[in-house]
Formats: sequence, structure tokens, C-alpha cells
Amino acid sequence: MGSTPRAGNLSYVFSIEIEGLVARITLANPQRRNALSLELMQRLTEALRELGEKTDVGAIVIAAEGPAFSAGHDLSEMVDRDAQFYDHLFEACTELMDAVHAVPQPVIAEVDGVATAAGCQLVAACDLAVASTESTFATPGVRIGLFCSTPMVPISRAVGRKRSMEMLLTGEPINAGTAAEWGLVNRVVPSDQLRAEVDKLAAQITRFSDETIAIGKQAFYRQLDCGEPEAYDLTREVMAANAATADAQEGIDAFLTKRSPSWSGRQGS
Repeated sequence: MGSTPRAGNLSYVFSIEIEGLVARITLANPQRRNALSLELMQRLTEALRELGEKTDVGAIVIAAEGPAFSAGHDLSEMVDRDAQFYDHLFEACTELMDAVHAVPQPVIAEVDGVATAAGCQLVAACDLAVASTESTFATPGVRIGLFCSTPMVPISRAVGRKRSMEMLLTGEPINAGTAAEWGLVNRVVPSDQLRAEVDKLAAQITRFSDETIAIGKQAFYRQLDCGEPEAYDLTREVMAANAATADAQEGIDAFLTKRSPSWSGRQGS
């Protein structure tokens, strides 16, 4: 097991730990409710991109210390700033969410506590999310005169129009059970089982070909923005190219000959 600490001043604190094929990023500033400061978002984006290049990492987990997964943007740095700063801040937020989708590995949110505003956005942007029964989710920006416009992008795609508008217009939190019912998270478990459940999910994913997972993840997000005919055109081309890869041929042959496949990439067997 390797550990790479990444810490700085109070505007960003997090750690990275790699165990087996899974990299775990842990937000570690509970005193500030793991607020997503400008510097933290920039550093997280860098960390994700670095992990995305690692051929021995098959999945990435984003977790947090303390009672809040993340309370969203650091409001203390948003007082009396000019328009250029605000544009830079929300550009950094967008780049972080884009990085979650751009890395070839699946990114799993491990949520144990409060995820609000941009913190809820980060959960929605992750490919998968597992939450504890104690977790809550909200987009309360409307209450302070700052509508959660950027969080609405992944949240509306996860839970749909009416439900996301209810969250955005009322600012009321939803519990973990409702988040699962609405599709914001995949699974809900007791807090003391959360880490084990996330590890189980990551282990299921990392059994498979890293190349195949990367191809599928990229195609998934590309087809979301297409109409159905265009989506079929795109995925037909992707699947045809995928079928010709060494791992697909190995997997098909292994299935037909009733043996375990031996992938060519980092997972190997």
C-alpha cells in the first residue's frame, strides 16, 4: 500500500492513498467542512489528471473526513471579489468536474455526511456514488442569493428535470434514501459499512479490462449529448472498434472456451 500526502495551507488539504488497483483521494479539512476553495479545486484537478495517467490504477475513490463530504464553495473567499475572480473560480469548478469524466478510470464518490452545493455537484459528477444512511444532499444557493447554476448541470442529468428543480428552487436537503431513489447515488449503506461497500464496488470494476472500461466510459458521456440516431451512430463505431481490440478478442475466446480471461492491460491475471 502506498500513500502520497498532499497538503497545504487551510485552503486545501487532501491525501492520496493507492492500495492495489484503487486510488483514494480523501478531502481532509473537516474544520472547514471540506469546502471547495479555488486552490483545492485546482489541486484536485491536477491530482485526478495525474492518477488518470497511472497504468496501475483501475478506479478512483473520492472520500472525505468529518461530518461533511463537502459543503460546496468556500464562501469566505467569495466576498467583495471582482468579476474576473468569480469567472476564474467557476471555471476551475467546471475543470474539476470535467476531469472526473475525462480520466479513463471510473470515479466513485464515497459520501458520509453532508454534500451541498458544489459538494453535491461533485457527487453527481462522479461516475458512481455510494452514501451512508446519515448523508444528506442539497443545493441551497437560492437561500443566499446565489443560485446553484453550475451544480444543476450534473444534478439535472442524474435526477431529471422536476426533481432537480425542486432541489434548486427550495434549497431543501434530501436524505440518502431519496438520493438513491432519485438516482443521485447508487447505493446506501450504514456508515460503518461504507468503506467496505465502496471497496467491493471498486473490486468488481477492476476485475475487467482497463482498456474496455476506458472506451465505455468515454462513449457513455459522449452519447449523452446526442439524439438517439446520433447516439447509435457513435456507439456503433465505438463498439466496432472495441470488438477489434485484443482484450475483446481475448474475452470472447475466454467465454467460448470457458476459462478466465487474461487482460493485456494493468489488471492482467
